[in-house]
Amino acid sequence: MSQDNFDGLTLGLPDSQGSFTELWENMVSPPLLNLPMAHNDSWPDGNMDALLNNDLPGFDADLFELSPETSTADGVTPPASTVPVTSDHPGEFGFQVRFQKSGMAKSVTSTYSEHLNKLYCQLAKTSLIEVLVTKELPQGAFLRATAVYKKSDHVAEVVRRCPHHQKEDATDHSSHLIRVEGSKRAQYFEDPNTKRQSVTVPYELPQLGTEMTTILLSFMCNSSCMGGMNRRPILTILTLETPEGLVLGRRCFEVRVCACPGRDRKSEEIKSKAQIGTKQTTKRKNAPPAPTPNTSAKKSKSASSAEEEDKDVFVLRVRGRERYEWLKKINDGLELLDREGKSKPPVTVKHEAAAPSSGKRLLLRGERSDSE
Repeated sequence: MSQDNFDGLTLGLPDSQGSFTELWENMVSPPLLNLPMAHNDSWPDGNMDALLNNDLPGFDADLFELSPETSTADGVTPPASTVPVTSDHPGEFGFQVRFQKSGMAKSVTSTYSEHLNKLYCQLAKTSLIEVLVTKELPQGAFLRATAVYKKSDHVAEVVRRCPHHQKEDATDHSSHLIRVEGSKRAQYFEDPNTKRQSVTVPYELPQLGTEMTTILLSFMCNSSCMGGMNRRPILTILTLETPEGLVLGRRCFEVRVCACPGRDRKSEEIKSKAQIGTKQTTKRKNAPPAPTPNTSAKKSKSASSAEEEDKDVFVLRVRGRERYEWLKKINDGLELLDREGKSKPPVTVKHEAAAPSSGKRLLLRGERSDSE
């Protein structure tokens, strides 16, 4: 628009309020019904069902879908701690672990010591472990077995099989020390942060007539293997967990993998009991001695008891007059001695020096001899 037309338009506008009202009323807006509508082809079936069903052309169906990381954030298994907890915790379900009783014969392949809380087993031999709970577990609960070193110097290291036994094993989990036998549902894991290895197996309900569930574990490397455990004691942590990674209970026991479990168990139990006896003996030696009673008090007690016994009167029945007279005289003499002993002061005896064998008299201090 040119400047002249703009000025004319400005000058042509009425200045009064009434003229403005008339101008506003003369402005007619087009009716809403006359507005052009979009063609029905752009809305399938002419309703909103197509929009809800994501059938619109060019509509991205994954626009409102959450990413897998966001949708499973609540169900992700929490990362394992660097230093695992090795204390027992039965939890609200009363989680317990039991072992079958076996002797200490040389032929046994697995034996458990209650005194040491230690399992002795042979390489790649199955050990039966019974699991007991006091009430029903949540759906999908499972058991996890993890091996850790017992001593604090090595607890940060990961327990693995030695290179020799790993080469002989062609399975995908050849580096895992603990295996679950007899179950195809066992899964082997390695924590991405700590690199610790574990094996899980779903918890099965006890069979009819029993209250325990049995799992079969085997250890695939000797405790003495170089490059592996290398004679370092290990602990097995058995945890009861939910699919979300919540620990419901925990049990821990020591494991020794050796050639003769019965012999090693017997020797270690004897050694442990001997050490306990030595400690108790040392404590007794270090304990302060008991105060010895005063000897004078003992003498006074014995003297007083003797005096009390002397005051007692006894009756002696004697057969025959003559025997009675003799006993009466003896008793009268004793009574006389007692009375005289109490009335007379004690007599001190002076010991004089013996005379010389030559017949001469010994000189006392201050005396002179006859020859002077």
